[in-house]
Amino acid sequence: MNSQQYIALDESYVAHTYNPIEVVIERGEGAWVYDVEGKRYFDCLSAYSAVNQGHCHPRILEAAVSQMHRVTLTSRAFFNDQMGLFLKQLCELTGYEMALPMNTGAEAVETAIKAARMWGYRMKGVAHDQAEIIVCEGNFAGRTTTLISFSSEEQYKEDFGPLTPGFKTIPYGDHEALAEAITPNTVAFLVEPIQGEGGVIVPPAGYLKHVAEICAANNVLFIADEIQTGLGRTGALLCCDHEGVRPDMVTLGKALSGGVYPVSAVLADRRVLGLFRPGDHGSTFGGNPLASAIARAALDVLVDEGLVDRSREIGAYFMGRLKRIESDHIEEVRGKGLLIGVEMSSLARPYCDSLRDAGILCKDTHGTIVRFAPPLVISKEEIDWAMERIEPILSNGHQ
Repeated sequence: MNSQQYIALDESYVAHTYNPIEVVIERGEGAWVYDVEGKRYFDCLSAYSAVNQGHCHPRILEAAVSQMHRVTLTSRAFFNDQMGLFLKQLCELTGYEMALPMNTGAEAVETAIKAARMWGYRMKGVAHDQAEIIVCEGNFAGRTTTLISFSSEEQYKEDFGPLTPGFKTIPYGDHEALAEAITPNTVAFLVEPIQGEGGVIVPPAGYLKHVAEICAANNVLFIADEIQTGLGRTGALLCCDHEGVRPDMVTLGKALSGGVYPVSAVLADRRVLGLFRPGDHGSTFGGNPLASAIARAALDVLVDEGLVDRSREIGAYFMGRLKRIESDHIEEVRGKGLLIGVEMSSLARPYCDSLRDAGILCKDTHGTIVRFAPPLVISKEEIDWAMERIEPILSNGHQ
């Protein structure tokens, strides 16, 4: 079968919830993927930052295959010999006392919301069913019913009500708006350190530090959604590290498995996660031995190969090259590390299509932004190769 036949097959059987770039990927290695005709592409999306360690990293695959031959799933009805080792490694790396493993990023955020409400009722004394969580305009946390309930994208909510109450929305990057929005019923503030899906929106310098101080002063939990920005993507282990901020809770996912398997987690200290009792929450697959073995290897790769430092260094080089492009079509280049958004003066999708034709895979977001987020394993030479193709397309209006 050729690419068009595969695309037609997908279009015939899958619900049309995505509008993919028309390329059919057959295999990948490092920062490169290949379509079914054998054409090679430089991956500048990394599966929305899930493939930080590169496609099919041999150490992660080896851990996966080894564990597959032993046991893949036990459920949480029993202990297994991998989950505790994984969570110890994750907690020691990030500096938190406890972690609760789940599968997807959306599940991690849902878990954090439940934990925050539980903390508010049991520890802060908020009246039953009155807990309120503050979120920001432009957020993206997933597409479950509760998560779309606090989205500011109307399409995400249309036809899916009734929606989940208990959320208040404020402008992103405005710490004074947070201070004004807090009430005695506020239990948490949930925020992305950089809004990825919202357009790679970087808040003003010092924003996260102000947010942490405001939350601490008002006995409100500060929850950082680091599912896309965490684990080296922005040139720090966690994006909040750029401002020396330690949130009360952190959600992680995507790169936690190097893109090999769905793995997510919520991190916090015992004063929050220690409140959960058997039956309060759960997941058949959360913390399963296969996921845990894969995540352990993914974290090892992140540390052993110095990918956080590489992201910071290569990201600065990549962003510098992009900023030097002279083009009337570019409004702004922004981001941190290897999470970069290029805002165009017109719709970004045609640029992404032209980049695909030139062997560069990326995806438009929020209409006019081309997002560049390659695997952290890339080299300067690969960036140079990519820029030879990116620069003329962004300069000439995707011609």
